[in-house]
Amino acid sequence: MQYRTLGRSGTVVSTQALGTMTFGAEADEATSGDIMTAYVENGGTFFDTADVYSAGVSEEIIGRWLAAHPTEAAQVVVATKGRFPMGEGPNDVGLSRRHLRTALDASLRRLGVDHIDLYQVHAWDALTPVDETLGFLDEAVRAGKISYYGFSNYLGWQLTKAVHVARAHGWSAPVTLQPQYNLLVRDIEHEVVPASLDAGIGLLPWSPLAGGWLSGKYERDVPPTGSTRLGENPKRGMEAWEARNADERTWRVIDAVGEVAEAHGCSMSQVALAWLAAQPAVTSVILGARTVEQLTDNMGAADLELSGEEIARLTEASAPRVDDYPYGTAGVQQRHRPITGGRG
Repeated sequence: MQYRTLGRSGTVVSTQALGTMTFGAEADEATSGDIMTAYVENGGTFFDTADVYSAGVSEEIIGRWLAAHPTEAAQVVVATKGRFPMGEGPNDVGLSRRHLRTALDASLRRLGVDHIDLYQVHAWDALTPVDETLGFLDEAVRAGKISYYGFSNYLGWQLTKAVHVARAHGWSAPVTLQPQYNLLVRDIEHEVVPASLDAGIGLLPWSPLAGGWLSGKYERDVPPTGSTRLGENPKRGMEAWEARNADERTWRVIDAVGEVAEAHGCSMSQVALAWLAAQPAVTSVILGARTVEQLTDNMGAADLELSGEEIARLTEASAPRVDDYPYGTAGVQQRHRPITGGRG
């Protein structure tokens, strides 16, 4: 296992984080405990959860495991999130000072800890002023309830705005951003990655295997059956599968991943995870596992060293489409054309 600093902070975490969205849902408490134990035994030090995962049950399961494993708990960095509703009232959602105070205190209780290492706002809130949210997070840092804070699912401009508002007030700065990022979903490279690099923000990619596509579990033109990652709405999930299946880029990427995996004698999942961990600004890749076996295979990516040629091959095969302005050829020409006088 390798370790990196959590963004621009001084705290060090493993380059693979344990995502716990399955805890209390697809993985019962006994299985969840086995997954946490196996993760720590293999060098992992970073748990990621959220208050809405299994309606708080994920945090409760983690809290009981931490209490039962004090030695291991002392080395684990715990991250959780707040923003989405845990109740039905009009103030039980969002990034207001009122809701975040309630959400943070509830997460502390469920986790059974007196502070949370990384507290993340789960998504942007267009109704709440940014300074209200950041002011609360700074207060939480100063009160010792959290060590650091970060964001999830922010756009580039939203991240940059938050960073500069915090600086203008002299408040604690954000250290991380949690976006969807993988070989099939690379659009954050247009704006989010540059904004993160500019601000010293560490990326914590979720869905690193693109819902199982990069593990090789799907076959071209063969509709999935049984356990899948198609979401709570099967019809909507099948529509998403059909769109990705019909996209030739999908199979170009999967073929490239499979060929590199064959050359190394490893799983496709390990190749996809190793490529992601090597990308700029990435601090830790969030692994999601329903079983110890899945976790063990995924963690093997930490020891996989891809050559520069292999990384370049995967990067080229998965290149995102940038045909339209301002990211495509026309946009590049506009950004780099010589200035000869006049405007336009």
